Amino acid sequence: MIIFKSINKLKNQVNFKANVGFVPTMGSLHKGHVSLIKLSKRKCHKTLVSIFVNPAQFNKKKDFKKYPKNIVNDLKILKKLRVDYVLIPSIKDIYKNKKQMKIKLKNNDKILCSKYRPGHFEGVLAVISIFLKNIKAKFMFLGDKDFQQVHLIRKYLSNKFKTKIISCKTIRFKNSFAYSSRNKLLTKKKYQKGYFNFNYS
Repeated sequence: MIIFKSINKLKNQVNFKANVGFVPTMGSLHKGHVSLIKLSKRKCHKTLVSIFVNPAQFNKKKDFKKYPKNIVNDLKILKKLRVDYVLIPSIKDIYKNKKQMKIKLKNNDKILCSKYRPGHFEGVLAVISIFLKNIKAKFMFLGDKDFQQVHLIRKYLSNKFKTKIISCKTIRFKNSFAYSSRNKLLTKKKYQKGYFNFNYS
């Protein structure tokens, strides 16, 4: 497993003509991420996983700071899965130009979660756009749990890049809760009462 801290080094050293699958994550990996990675490994010759907590998609700075992080455990999981490449870029490495921070949604897309989380999906589209400009993967694997997110990525970005977007089924606990990194912040009491988050990967 080769770990890259720079997207430029990744571009220079990885042969993307060799059928590479890309799984973008914000870390704190769970069974949902693992299912995406396993599918990539079955479908592609090489698999690349990114770990980047994207500040542009958070509405509040305190939420960004509180987002669960466990890079040591994440790398153990990825090594066990025999992932080929891992990208762990810095914020400066990704957002070299402040104009890249946001992509504007059309008014008719500001519905559902977007209506209540202004700027969130614009931030998601911005970072995925930056990734796909630099990472010439054949496939990108995303979970259906974030349905609106997958839909907007297809709508705004699929025609701009050659990478094919593969959406995958949601992986759930026995009680039907979807696996989610953000839900790791819930106390056992809140979890039992049914507080869970639909939107964070």
